[in-house]
Amino acid sequence: MRHPPLILAVDDTPENLDILRMRLEAHDYAVVTAADGEEGLALARSLAPDLILLDVMMPKMDGMAVVRAIKGDRALPFVPIILVTARSDTRDVVEGLDAGADDYLTKPFDHSALLARVRSMLRVKALHDTVREQASALERQSGELASWNATLETRVAEQVTQIERMSRLRRFLPRQVADLLVSAPLGQDPLQSRRREVTIVFCDLRGFTAFAESAEPEEVMTVLREYHAALGAEVFAFGGTLERFVGDGLLVILNDPVPQPDHSERGLKMALAMRAAVDGLAATWRSRGHDLGFGVGIACGYATLGGVGFEHRLDYAAIGSVTNLASRLSDQAKAGQILLSQRTLSTVGDKAVTR
Repeated sequence: MRHPPLILAVDDTPENLDILRMRLEAHDYAVVTAADGEEGLALARSLAPDLILLDVMMPKMDGMAVVRAIKGDRALPFVPIILVTARSDTRDVVEGLDAGADDYLTKPFDHSALLARVRSMLRVKALHDTVREQASALERQSGELASWNATLETRVAEQVTQIERMSRLRRFLPRQVADLLVSAPLGQDPLQSRRREVTIVFCDLRGFTAFAESAEPEEVMTVLREYHAALGAEVFAFGGTLERFVGDGLLVILNDPVPQPDHSERGLKMALAMRAAVDGLAATWRSRGHDLGFGVGIACGYATLGGVGFEHRLDYAAIGSVTNLASRLSDQAKAGQILLSQRTLSTVGDKAVTR
């Protein structure tokens, strides 16, 4: 559609054309006029206006015939037509709409009503032109789509492979580390060594060694699966990074690789949630004749973090005395105890009742 829109006014009364032109041009519309139906039809075919205001009773060719000619001409783009006439009988309205007119305005008409009808029909024209342009664009793109379809299967296969790779990485690496590896820009090493303050949570079961030596292998693995599933849910819930399993032991890092300003408080809350989860499991285990407890050690401090290993086997690890301290505290914790380092206690402050 043009800007400003072009409106064709067709009427055999010059005074009516002058009024229409004056009112429409006052609202920044471009206006051309025709004094009879034949001239109006010729201008419609040569100019393809954005809107036609059409009188019905005219010499040479009446408005109804003009409407039918315009709507039946496939060479013409869509042009909304408003019939402007003194004939207000319902049969005249129906005849005009049946002929293909888009709206009907009776004389004498109100100025605001005319402008409202014009704006409404121009909105319809704009929407129609947009759809037509989009259809043309789609037709132009059909050739490109043929080429894209040839490579679509390959791309989908690559994406499926990427998803499967991500799934495997998340099974065998900490989730945050796997996400970093997949999303890292080409040439960037997300496991590059760095030093950062972290909170280490180390936990394991009391009595597990004796249980593993005396119980059937299937029972041992069942207990471990239940235990790891319960604790793994809490690790993810608190945003911890599960660094490794050591049999019944778990080492969890807070504040790396994703920064967590409240990492010590998170670690303590996670340990409490873990203890509650294992307490629920312990009742089931006792009913099966297994007496297992749960201890936790928590320490915070600076550690060196990054990838360790060799070309064909890399692990993510936290190295430093803070890791050893958390492990030693876990060793000393009795069933049901959570032991904190002094630094962790000073960091947590009054967030927990301790002794």
